[in-house]
Amino acid sequence: MDLSNENVIHVKKDGIEYLQFRKLLEYGDLINHAYSLGIDRNYRTAKANKEKLDAKTYERAIKDYKELCNSIGSNLEHLVKPNQNHTKEVKIVEKKININEPDFNVEQYDNTDGLITNKKNLLIGTTNADCILLLFFDPVKNVIANVHSGWKGTVQRISIETVKKMKTEYGCAPNDIICCICPSIRKCHFEVDKEVKEIFEQEFQDIDDIQSIIQETKNGEKWKIDTVKINQILLQKEGLKLENIIDSKICNVCNSNLMHSYRVEKQGYGLNVALIEMRQ
Repeated sequence: MDLSNENVIHVKKDGIEYLQFRKLLEYGDLINHAYSLGIDRNYRTAKANKEKLDAKTYERAIKDYKELCNSIGSNLEHLVKPNQNHTKEVKIVEKKININEPDFNVEQYDNTDGLITNKKNLLIGTTNADCILLLFFDPVKNVIANVHSGWKGTVQRISIETVKKMKTEYGCAPNDIICCICPSIRKCHFEVDKEVKEIFEQEFQDIDDIQSIIQETKNGEKWKIDTVKINQILLQKEGLKLENIIDSKICNVCNSNLMHSYRVEKQGYGLNVALIEMRQ
């Protein structure tokens, strides 16, 4: 199966599979990136409750990370990954913390769901199993960001927190910023109860057509919400150009044979990873 479309390329190389955005590949001399594929691989480095994995499982995750990094020409030792917790916290990365090993499960990135850097050879990563992952790149200021935005992060507008921080910390102009939306659960499968629906309605009263984004199903007992569309609207309102907000158009649930999905796998679900770095 090939997931390539007008916005992404499905790469198969030496037994490794991943997606890359066509727009970001235009800047291949400046940045490197990928979104992992394959449910036989798991990029989890800690349990969902932040407890340590057993040694064998952790070593397997390191092996999966290393093989993906090698396939795209990156160095695993350069990797920095936050300890995601559905917050709106976005942190600046100036340098690695660990020497000769990736920054996994480090205290400095607790309760953090986004990373920003302008440093070369810092590979920043986030993971998902349905949540939205956003890859940002400003080719003028040479700044990148990698952000995890589940429904709670979307409600907290973490995508906008990221753009604002890119502006204040690095002088980025929103109309220069590219944002690529990785595979995630889509409206076709993101079904919620009344309580969550009302949270979205309350938070996004400033979106004119919010009612078209929230669709009632099952006789008023469940609703489907297009969180990708919400992020697209928010980013446009913050000043990003429509043509610079690029969606993979891929649903994790619909393609759960090729990528992990919490809604499909339930307990014991695996994780996909998105990576981006500034080249040397």
